[in-house]
Amino acid sequence: MLWVILISAITILSVYFGLNKKRPILFTLPFAAIFLFLLVKIMLVPIPFWDTVRFIFDLRG
Repeated sequence: MLWVILISAITILSVYFGLNKKRPILFTLPFAAIFLFLLVKIMLVPIPFWDTVRFIFDLRG
């Protein structure tokens, strides 16, 4: 739940400051935060990194 609140706060603040300061680069901050979160979660898996990435992309539904 903490991560949801943190990502939401980053999104709200980035939209607020992006609109007020007229800097569109701030709108990419939430995407970067989610990507960084995903990368950290993948690194926490106890098997090698590339094996984890290969497993994730080899999943067929």
